[in-house]
Amino acid sequence: MSGDTCLTTTLCPAGGPKPKTCSFKGGSLGNKYVRLNVGGSLYYTTVQVLTRHDTMLKAMFSGRMEVLTDKEGWILIDRCGKHFGTILNYLRDDTIALPKHRQEIKELMAEAKYYLIQGLVDMCQAALQDKKDLYEPVCSIPIITSPKEEERLIESSMKPVVKLLYNRSNNKYSYTSNSDDNLLKNIELFDKLSLRFNGRVLFIKDVIGDEICCWSFYGQGRKLAEVCCTSIVYATEKKQTKVEFPEARIYEETLNVLLYETPRVPDNSLLEATSRSRSQASHSEDDEGFELRDRVRRIHVKRYSTYDDRQLGH
Repeated sequence: MSGDTCLTTTLCPAGGPKPKTCSFKGGSLGNKYVRLNVGGSLYYTTVQVLTRHDTMLKAMFSGRMEVLTDKEGWILIDRCGKHFGTILNYLRDDTIALPKHRQEIKELMAEAKYYLIQGLVDMCQAALQDKKDLYEPVCSIPIITSPKEEERLIESSMKPVVKLLYNRSNNKYSYTSNSDDNLLKNIELFDKLSLRFNGRVLFIKDVIGDEICCWSFYGQGRKLAEVCCTSIVYATEKKQTKVEFPEARIYEETLNVLLYETPRVPDNSLLEATSRSRSQASHSEDDEGFELRDRVRRIHVKRYSTYDDRQLGH
């Protein structure tokens, strides 16, 4: 063979005599070729290449470790031979062109760890980190495709969940003049909140639901509150759909779900204080549209004012 390495598809026979164990005297061979059978893949290389770096291969081929050979003299290494050619190229040149795909880089790194080639391990780790930074988005928003998928997402999440349902095509009547603008404001607020609380809250979108614009808030797998932003109004003797933008209420409910961050059991003192303040507020604001059913706060903004007209000091 004229090249440094030759990869063939010949496999070792399953039967035949058992491999022999011997101590390999590599120093006497110098630059002569040795034959390697790595998991059925055959390679030719020199002892000089195998002993250039302080690795397991150097220990094997400098006489410090015993090696296995078959009846034809092939030295047996019980590892997958897929990436062994790349291993040899690194031993020769101290650098290689890494595979493009993450899975293949992980496979190569596993082999490099086995052979104790720390320089190659470091290269693989750096490449994996670069690919992670390049391909994994900082903020990822799932879009629900079915009610079953929504249920699984909410139940499996260790974070609080905020869902925005918007589906303009659900409308039976014409929209009021400000409805389109308010719908867009709801969507923009959702995007801003998802960026601000990324990592603490799971934000999901629903574009196939039955509502036109509705926010839902979940903690520990159950719904805590709901803000419905649509209502039916009468104008010039006909019905119209009105979409509102209760920004303050949405912010408040988003902050409330942070009480349900991991660990799974929320701070009881915070929950007690929040429940007490809500209980006091509900007695004074019964006419403003707070409905408590099954411990879920449903706020219908058509009866809710986002402005506080009370004078300071009251």
